[in-house]
Amino acid sequence: MKQDLCALLRGNSYPGRGILLGRSADGKKAVIAYFIMGRSENSRNRVFEETEDGIRTRAFDESKMTDPSLIIYHPVRVLESGLTIVTNGDQTDTIRDMMAEGRCYRHALNTRTFEPDGPNWTPRISGVVKPGGSYNLSILKSLDGDESCCCRYFFEYDAPKAGTGHFISTYQGDGSPLPSFQGEPVMVNVDAPDARTLADRLWESLNADNKVSLFVRYIDLAAGTSESVIVNKHGEGK
Repeated sequence: MKQDLCALLRGNSYPGRGILLGRSADGKKAVIAYFIMGRSENSRNRVFEETEDGIRTRAFDESKMTDPSLIIYHPVRVLESGLTIVTNGDQTDTIRDMMAEGRCYRHALNTRTFEPDGPNWTPRISGVVKPGGSYNLSILKSLDGDESCCCRYFFEYDAPKAGTGHFISTYQGDGSPLPSFQGEPVMVNVDAPDARTLADRLWESLNADNKVSLFVRYIDLAAGTSESVIVNKHGEGK
């Protein structure tokens, strides 16, 4: 049963980082959303900015950046083939490099594990959107907090239904240590007519204290063109 993503986000103060992939209500566009949240000053000191092939995170105030590892990366990259990769870490580059060599995203993620940030062992979540609109999602996480075992889960969605998407996040909610996401990606409604409307709805639904940045893209499957929106808590965006 499809759920209301905005309601889910309003009821969860700290899903961490989240990926939504899906199809627009008219069936004509692929839908991508990615957001980051933060509890520490270092994590909150970030913005999204556009690059030639997607977006990257960067420090809003370079003087306050204490540790760039795990928080500075390219969340979104687009390959010449039209594939769009979206992840919560530098595995974006691992997937891009291997797919450029003709291998698949599974091969790439089999070389990676969850983040080395015990005791949280933050999951690595990744998505790939194909030119035709089908998409894949993945999560790499520890086995119930046991860092000696990495569990890799892959979910593949062919011919997505109009108005439907799947959402996955790093955490189930707040806690200490932070509880990793459990189960399959959540099937959700995607009824916003355009990227701006979806971005406004998602941004309003994220916890006001913890939200940092949001990226939304609608890709016209026939024309190959896209509409993108970036929202940054620090006031930068478009």
